[in-house]
Amino acid sequence: MDKKIKLHGFNNLTKSLSFNIYDICYANTEKERQEYIAYIDEMYNAERLTQILTDVVSIIEANILNIARQNYDPHGASVTMLIAEHDMPPEKNSNSEAPGPLPDAIVAHLDKSHVTVHTYPESHPVNGISTFRVDIDVSTCGLISPLKALNYLIHSFDSDIVMLDYRVRGFTRDVDGAKHYIDHEISSIQSYLGQDTQDAYQMIDVNVYQENTFHTKMLLKEFELKDYLFGQGIENLSSNELAMIEQDLKNEMQEIFYSQNFSK
Repeated sequence: MDKKIKLHGFNNLTKSLSFNIYDICYANTEKERQEYIAYIDEMYNAERLTQILTDVVSIIEANILNIARQNYDPHGASVTMLIAEHDMPPEKNSNSEAPGPLPDAIVAHLDKSHVTVHTYPESHPVNGISTFRVDIDVSTCGLISPLKALNYLIHSFDSDIVMLDYRVRGFTRDVDGAKHYIDHEISSIQSYLGQDTQDAYQMIDVNVYQENTFHTKMLLKEFELKDYLFGQGIENLSSNELAMIEQDLKNEMQEIFYSQNFSK
């Protein structure tokens, strides 16, 4: 929609952005696997996740109404924030296809929408691969847009694979009573990603335009085996072991990216 819509009352559209972010790691022994999960639980505990979501709320220019957070036994953490939009002049409410900031570009200030995060560390002894998944939902009403938080969230985690879903739900009415099912133009979630993010990931879109539903899958292009070994270095492994580990890791990432198991 090129021109601004004169609305009757409150903007009742709900804009929901959902992330599934995966971090893959090779931890060979049971001790290493337990140490990896302990590391993840410490790195992404409820306190750290609260800070990340606080930054997200600041980026989308909203206010925090309430925070609930919990670390779980034995593993994982959750944080939920109820948020509401600021009273902002129209020119500051941007749904334009422009990238939001990165983590080092945040300045803070924070009052019926919500932001949630849940973590799921897991491991399996069969091939030594451990996977950390974090689920994030940013759901807003009115003028504020969750799309502005895209780049910050992707760069706040070790994101090997990212699944993104964006949907605009409901409708709002203009002063003439006509219903509007979206209040901004969007062709792809990719348009809201910074160039460095676009360059770093292989991406696939699955969009249903008539339903205002957009899906993007992202797989990190660069693969350095040393970045995926937990508890041991490359120098401790033979060339055959390194080749098998690399194949297993890449297979794991491809299976998650395409949501199907591949026979070896």
